[in-house]
Amino acid sequence: MKKLFLNISALLLIVSVTKAQETVYPAPSNKGKFYIKNGTVHIGNGQVLENATIEVNNGKIVSVGINITPSSGAEVIDATGKQVYPGLILPATDLGLKEIANGVRGSNDYTELGEYNPSIRSITAYNTDSRVIRTLLANGILLANVAPEGGTISGSSSVVQLDAWNWEDAAYKMENGMHLRLPSFIARFGRRGGGLPANINIANLPPDVIARFGLGGGGADPSKAAMDKLEEIKSFFRQAKAYLAETSHKETNLKFEALKPLFDKKQKLFVHGDQVKQILAAIDIAKEFGFDVVMVGASESYQIADLLKANNIAVILNQEHALPATEDDDIDQPFKTPAALHKAGVLFALNDAFDEARYRNLSYNAGTAATYGLTKEEALQAITLNSAKILGVDATTGSIEAGKDANIVIADGDILDMKSSNVSTAFIQGRKVSLDNKQKELYERYKYKYGIK
Repeated sequence: MKKLFLNISALLLIVSVTKAQETVYPAPSNKGKFYIKNGTVHIGNGQVLENATIEVNNGKIVSVGINITPSSGAEVIDATGKQVYPGLILPATDLGLKEIANGVRGSNDYTELGEYNPSIRSITAYNTDSRVIRTLLANGILLANVAPEGGTISGSSSVVQLDAWNWEDAAYKMENGMHLRLPSFIARFGRRGGGLPANINIANLPPDVIARFGLGGGGADPSKAAMDKLEEIKSFFRQAKAYLAETSHKETNLKFEALKPLFDKKQKLFVHGDQVKQILAAIDIAKEFGFDVVMVGASESYQIADLLKANNIAVILNQEHALPATEDDDIDQPFKTPAALHKAGVLFALNDAFDEARYRNLSYNAGTAATYGLTKEEALQAITLNSAKILGVDATTGSIEAGKDANIVIADGDILDMKSSNVSTAFIQGRKVSLDNKQKELYERYKYKYGIK
């Protein structure tokens, strides 16, 4: 009897722990009508409405305005004294592909062997059970563009919504972009122009790493090595273009077939690179092949912002809370770059690619930009509507406007301010999603342990 009692106690303990950690379910679809009233509504396009009401029906925004009277019997959410925002969008990430960056290989599926992998589809590897996802929801991030890494052409990305049972449910826009990683034109390994660490032998590095970081070796010119690699990339695209121009093929080339949406302008080419020369190379590729190009990273983009505007190149700034790329830059240059791009009329979005924080600080990156030249509404637009435009989903999300999905965040304070921001409610396509996550559970656990109220 004593043994049976102990076994039952252990079972109850297991059940209670499991209940605490694993019973956060994706919200069911919302087919009814509800209203969010009396909030300060930040539309996402620069407009702000005080004491406004949002009408939602079947997951879509029906109307937004001051003089909207809720229907009798409909659910009404009182947002008096609160701030209402469009759902934030993470525009380039390995979310759901990488769980623990260093140390647990089995939790990572973000890269593939080989240099040219256009047929890789990141969406099929996206893990909706990632513990990281719900920490982002609690920070107002409702959508993300999940992209593969590795090689020269890494594969295609897809936009996902962050409350789903599986990748099929999560898919918001399938394969919206192809990702290209350009080689470095400068012998720079690590930050601020440093060389190789003393414990790394260049002879042991793979050729793609040597080319990407412009390491050369034996006195080789990194710029020449990068130009050679660039010509190889162009040759690959030229071969693909010739292949796709043929009406029939003796043999099917899966890599070239995967590039068809890119040549048909159904995809954008997301080019990863920070240096001015890499950006110029991307512009050259755009001109030769007619691709719709987006620069990802682009920390030096402020130097040629007018050229980016002239060539209609959009930019995703990867990491704002970072040191400048070179010693010649102002220490606060990463904070000022968004304003420089905005002033030049460049379409840009802000990102958070910081592994250690696991991408949750997106809104605070925008908050920093708002203190270095942008208005708060311009900074908000850089993580909502601008991101939606770049990712090709602005017809359905990115702002609180009639006809769009009800991807809405309600916060007690300013979502761009680390001190006052507290997301209290979030809706994805009209579904009220849970904001519980592992970190909140641990917070409550140790509050209880130490008697903190």
